[in-house]
Amino acid sequence: MGFNYKIIAVDFDGTLCTDKWPEIGEPNEDLIMYLQQHRRNGGKIILWTNRVEERLDEAIAWCKKFGLKFDAINDNLQDVIDTFGFNSRKVFAHEYIDDRMHNGFKLPFETMSEKASD
Repeated sequence: MGFNYKIIAVDFDGTLCTDKWPEIGEPNEDLIMYLQQHRRNGGKIILWTNRVEERLDEAIAWCKKFGLKFDAINDNLQDVIDTFGFNSRKVFAHEYIDDRMHNGFKLPFETMSEKASD
């Protein structure tokens, strides 16, 4: 993809704040500062959450209190839609930050034959 900026998709509950669903937990200040700096440097941020309706509105308002602005919410950026020619269900990002991330796999994935040829 020929984007001249990095896109980060970030989850809300358990990621931007501690998980206290349906309430909103304590802020993850380090992550908030990381995202603010990313955006100041020209990066884009997508809020990527299961929250909907009034719970989503609460999350957006909460983020705004901490100076977090999003380029998209549970959706792709317009540049991504234009590049692919459609709006995929899967949100495209260069980095995904989520409390459900699994760190048990070495990525990028290599097959056993690729490892043997090294």
